[in-house]
Amino acid sequence: MVNKWLFKHIDNSALVVFRIIFGLLCFLESVGAIFTGWIKRTLIDPEFTFSFVGFEWLQPLPGYWMYVYYAVMGVFGLFVMLGYKYRFSIIAFGLMWSATYLMQKSSYNNHYYLLMLLCGIMTFMPANRYASIDAKRNSSLKSLSMPYWCKWVFVLQLFIVYTYASVAKLYPDWLDTTVIELLMKPKADYFLVGDLLQQKWVHHFLAYGGILFDGLIIPLLLFKPTRKYAFFASIFFHLFNSFIFQIGIFPYLSLAFSLFFFEPETIHRIFLKRKPFYNSEDIIVPNYKAPFITLFGIYFVFQILLPLRHHIIEDDVLWTEEGHRLSWRMMLRAKSGSATYIVQVKETGSKIVIKLDDYLSKKQQRGASTKPDVIWQFAQRLKEKFKENNQEISVFVNCSVSVNGKPYKQLTNPDVDLANVAWETFKHSKWILPSKAD
Repeated sequence: MVNKWLFKHIDNSALVVFRIIFGLLCFLESVGAIFTGWIKRTLIDPEFTFSFVGFEWLQPLPGYWMYVYYAVMGVFGLFVMLGYKYRFSIIAFGLMWSATYLMQKSSYNNHYYLLMLLCGIMTFMPANRYASIDAKRNSSLKSLSMPYWCKWVFVLQLFIVYTYASVAKLYPDWLDTTVIELLMKPKADYFLVGDLLQQKWVHHFLAYGGILFDGLIIPLLLFKPTRKYAFFASIFFHLFNSFIFQIGIFPYLSLAFSLFFFEPETIHRIFLKRKPFYNSEDIIVPNYKAPFITLFGIYFVFQILLPLRHHIIEDDVLWTEEGHRLSWRMMLRAKSGSATYIVQVKETGSKIVIKLDDYLSKKQQRGASTKPDVIWQFAQRLKEKFKENNQEISVFVNCSVSVNGKPYKQLTNPDVDLANVAWETFKHSKWILPSKAD
């Protein structure tokens, strides 16, 4: 039964077309970062970047070399699209993309994380077996089919993403539309729709529509009678997000996933008419069956468990942000804050109030005033900077934060020396004060 479900071969038109779209979007994301100024703002202008904890050694290349870095990454995206040296190209793009994702989190985005995961998944896909330079140069590589697991890997990954995104919205500030209202306020001057986006009924539609869409879209796409309606709903949902939130390639990548939900005959007829259609349904069990099932089994168990880690960490993840990243908690809250960093030189006891403008960009300052892990990292950064002048210091941070427009509350314990405490990855950091008063 497992062999029939995983290793039965079906027509590979969906995977071939997805590879072409995926490679094109990787190229556009790379060159778009150059021409929109994202690289300059995020990777070149700041003196340093806030990397993921443990990856502080990953920093942007000096000068303007990050432009070259992204240009090379774009070339690899094109190679994936064309199916040229596919395996090498997707691994190279995936490693370069992962490095830029891990080296900065001022522009943290769940979609960037998803693209990193997809690069890993695409590495194992036989996506260059047709309509590719590789298949043209090596006829023995050419194939009209793919094993059934190729489809279900994408379906399961998307089911995890959307399900967690839906469940995460089930909390009071989302349900009473507070979050949506805060998200829509900056859009008031949008052409034609600005005023509409301020209407309360629109906020309710978006809040509850978001929960229903995320929670039901995968089952509705899998169920043939509702598939077309779900696809049209996807078009509206993702194009709306693209226009309102300008979130890069993700809406179009999400629409491309629909390829794996329609019948192979439909995808073949629409996109690859000249390609012979495969309908033999052979079951071909590879020699690597056991390690393959083990590898993907471990991967998906990890994907299911990782977003749950905040449940074993004390306090509310919306407040502490411990367990927030890599958990598909997308556009869930609005935070603002203010922070005062006081450096005390141990030898003399003198105190210095740090001017954030001297160290951080405006975007970095927002993170250093609201996000505990960034606050801790900046304290470590200050420690290293003062050590260059042979000064041992303590760093005390007085930070207050407002979540979803609520009154400001103290986030950090101002009496704890953050320069000399360790970061807790899977535990609550006690210097983060409780979200609710005792």
